[in-house]
Amino acid sequence: DLYRKVFVFRKDPSDAFVLLGARLEQPLHNLTLCLRSYTDLLRPHSLFSYATKAQDNEILLFKPKPTEYRFYVGGKFVTFRVPEGRGDWEHVCAGWESATGVAEFWLNGKPWPRKGLQKGYAVGVEAAIVLGQEQDTYGGGFDFYNSFSGELTDVYLWDSALSPDKMRAAYLSLRLPPALLAWRSLSYQVKGDVVVKTRLRE
Repeated sequence: DLYRKVFVFRKDPSDAFVLLGARLEQPLHNLTLCLRSYTDLLRPHSLFSYATKAQDNEILLFKPKPTEYRFYVGGKFVTFRVPEGRGDWEHVCAGWESATGVAEFWLNGKPWPRKGLQKGYAVGVEAAIVLGQEQDTYGGGFDFYNSFSGELTDVYLWDSALSPDKMRAAYLSLRLPPALLAWRSLSYQVKGDVVVKTRLRE
């Protein structure tokens, strides 16, 4: 249970990452990914990377610059433009449903205009799931200049599109539905220079 804990990625740039374990039984037709990050990086960096042998950007949350998030499903992406952060924690949720091909994006509990992405697609299940690096091959192929440096916490992945109430609950760290990946019961391996620390302030 990583309650009130964070992963501190100490170096910039870095070869470090955290490998996550999840048991996925069947392809995903819906998903919601949420996490909280704290960084002063201005260069591109990867927050969450889910790769299969067939598709290295099966699910990817990437920040090319301080005013942009990119959300990938099945190798295609949509861009959400955001105000430049004021040096504070940013909580992001990205959701997608195959049936409608609609992607949604929430920043600090507030929804952005929805966009179209990968209608009819199914996300593959035999996956390598990594925090802090972008995979260009299954489980590797990192470009260290896309590495994350800073603090990450509250990582969740659901096999459903969360309701607006639940999106806000994730932002407020309230009770959440059972997830494929849940911060309070996370199976993880630290690879390289990442330290688990208590979060400095709530």
